[in-house]
Amino acid sequence: MIAGLLKKKLVRPEQIVASHPRANRRDELFDKYKNKIRVFENNVDAVRSTQDSETAMVLLCVKPQRLPTVLRELKGVVESEQLVLSIVAGAKMETISAQLENRKIIRAMPNTPAQIGRGITAWTCTDEVSEYERSQVKDLLTALGRELFVETENMIDMATSLSATGPTYIFLVMEALTDAGVHLGFSREMAKDLVQETMLGSVLFAIESHKHPAELRNMVTSPGGTSAAAIYEMEKGSLRTVLSKAVYAAYQRAEALGQKK
Repeated sequence: MIAGLLKKKLVRPEQIVASHPRANRRDELFDKYKNKIRVFENNVDAVRSTQDSETAMVLLCVKPQRLPTVLRELKGVVESEQLVLSIVAGAKMETISAQLENRKIIRAMPNTPAQIGRGITAWTCTDEVSEYERSQVKDLLTALGRELFVETENMIDMATSLSATGPTYIFLVMEALTDAGVHLGFSREMAKDLVQETMLGSVLFAIESHKHPAELRNMVTSPGGTSAAAIYEMEKGSLRTVLSKAVYAAYQRAEALGQKK
């Protein structure tokens, strides 16, 4: 996220404050951004260092299991009019709002490709976030790739299971296809190149064509051909059902994380 903000020049390095309990991680961040961002060991110190700015936004970027501790630390420290953006899986806006005594809460869920500016982030917010503040959030999230505002918080859990967890499904398919290529006789490097470029080209073609995936699949499936034979085996192996169950399992897990205190 820091890299995306700086690359898009949405903020200056000296406007960014980060915190981490481990000294080696703090040193890594400090060195990576050429000693221009401020890095603290303590979350409270990090937030307090921003309170001379009227537009400072607090980002919660921790594991769900760590969030209760962080919220207890920041209670009374985060100002009531300060924007709070959470990318913590499962964490409800109501929970964050109650703990911090702050009604300006944004909840977002990016995915791994955001690290190279090619992610997609679903987000929503409480009613107290103004239109101007929403535009600020939109600009920030655009630094990570595309952003998609959703009307209900439940859709964030849905996006967690589909787009945020999505790279997991894609990487597993890539791995399986690469292994299949090695089994056929390709070197691993050659199989990897063939698979990656095929997947990338297929996605770009689907985006530019604006066609339904089923229509695209029919375009490359000749009667009695190789695609037809491959599809027969995938359908026999219940690939669609497995993927659907995987997404639903991830959704249930996201909801369960939100129930934990």
